[in-house]
This record gives sequence, structure tokens and C-alpha cells, in this order.
Amino acid sequence: MQLHQLAYFVAVAEHRHFTRAAEEVRVAQPSLSQQIRTLEHDLGAALFHRIRGNVTLTEAGETLLPIARRILAEAESARRAIRELDELDRGRVRLGAPPSLCTGLLPPMLSAFRRRYPGIQLELHESGSGDLRQRLSEGALDLALLAGARSPGDRALSATPLLLEELVVISPVDTPVERAGARLDVHELVDVPLVMFRRGYDVREATVNACRAAGFEPSFAIEGGEMDAVLELVRAGVGAAVVPSTVAGDRFLMTRFVPEAGMTRIVQLAGRRDVDPTRAVRALRDAIVGFVADPAHRKNLPPGIESLVDERAASRA
Repeated sequence: MQLHQLAYFVAVAEHRHFTRAAEEVRVAQPSLSQQIRTLEHDLGAALFHRIRGNVTLTEAGETLLPIARRILAEAESARRAIRELDELDRGRVRLGAPPSLCTGLLPPMLSAFRRRYPGIQLELHESGSGDLRQRLSEGALDLALLAGARSPGDRALSATPLLLEELVVISPVDTPVERAGARLDVHELVDVPLVMFRRGYDVREATVNACRAAGFEPSFAIEGGEMDAVLELVRAGVGAAVVPSTVAGDRFLMTRFVPEAGMTRIVQLAGRRDVDPTRAVRALRDAIVGFVADPAHRKNLPPGIESLVDERAASRA
């Protein structure tokens, strides 16, 4: 088993197509196919079902995929660490974040980091927290901002709580949740059609779990959207939605939950326990924690969000 064979395998698994995978890894398609066959022979199992041009993973392929991603990520981390040679004027950090943070709190954080470390290349991967947690576990990310429960849900990950954020209901002005100045109990969503995020978003899990704890199943007007789609569907009057307070802004009627509803989420900065971070990764981690802890930035946090970081962390970052 060789690293380039694993890279070819991952490319085919992600594209579900041998020709497109070959184009990505810049190798001739017959050569890529031969290397995949060699890998399958060495492992003693087929990795793909190949039926009339439809390429899907076998059970062996599904088992190998996260392991291959982790091996390739660790090999890349080793190469980067050697290249950096303990310097911070170069390097790369792969950071994952939910869409709500990519459009709200993250831009000023990364702007400050870029001013301080202009030579470090930043790669931002935007997705739901569930997806990011998986990608971080597989080694495809160096750091990830995860929103949801206090624990990252994986013993291989370590997490630093950064922020506590309210979840709110947004809606067009003519929906049943229009209650100017009032707060909303979860029970009052029982007959409200909701625009729901796709699976993998922590807000979806929080909303569904809260409704079930209140004794009912939420009603979906439509489900499966990303953040931008959910906001536009609400704006178009399809239904209401539960979203983080940072994305509500002033474009919608926003109703907060009563404090007893527990409709909040914790934003954490997570990394892997079993991988020594490069200096570039450590620099970004310290910069994010220090940004949240800095009193000058804390006072500018939007309503519904508060810092969980000790202010002394600002001086250590």
C-alpha cells in the first residue's frame, strides 16, 4: 500500500468517476485504474462497484475511506512541518466553520490574523458542524469551529469553548410567531411550518430535539437547505426557521425563546488530540481564542451572544 495509491482511491471515492479523479490527481486514467486494481489486490478486497459507469464504494471501500484520508492528512502534516522549519512566514492552515460564523464573527478574526501573519495560507471549509466534526476526525482539517453540545462528541478531538449563542425564530411578518417584543416557548412551534436545514447542521438537531422534548414532532415546510437557502426561503414566506442570532440581523421578524427553553448553542474551537499542530496551526488557534477574549472585541459582540473565554487568554495569545 503506497501513499499515491491511497490518494488515487480517495479521489475516485469523492468523484465517483475514474476519469475526473485522474484529472484531479494529474495522472492518466489507465494508470490510475491500474493502481486502484493493485491496491485492491494487495488488500484482498474490491473497493468499488463498477456497474455500467456507475462507481460506488463497496463495504471495504467505505471502511478504508476515513483511514486513507487520515493517513494522507498526517503525511501532509509531516511534509508541512518539515517545510515550515519552525517559521511563521509560511505554512498553511485548513479551518472549518459553519456558514453562520463564516458570514458573522469569522471575517474580523481572520482579517486580524492575516495582518499579523501574511505569509500563512488559510483554507476555509464551510459546512455544518456535523460534517466538519467528521472531516476534522479524518484529518482533512487542522481546526474547526463547531457549534452544538459542550463536548465535540469524539474522544480524538479536544475543544475550547468560545461563545454561547442564542437560537432565535425568524419569520415573515404574517406568520403565527409574530409577537412583537415577546419571547417564545418551544411548545408554540407545534403548528408552525419550519424551513429546516439539511442533516449535518447543529441547529437542525437542536430544533428537532427541543420539539421532541416538548412532546411533538416539528412540521417542515421544506427541508434540506444550506444557510443562504433557508434565509431566502423564509424571506419568500415559505415558513419560519430557527437560526443562530448572528445571522438574523434586521431582515426578518426575530423572536427570542424564553430562557428556560434552553435554545442556545456553544461555539467551540476544536482540533485533534493525536496530531501535533504545526506552528501555523497553533498561531491561528491562539489568535482566535485571543480575539474572543479581547475586551475590545467582546464589547462588540452582537445581542444574543457572549464570550466564554477568560479575558486573561487575550494576553497569552
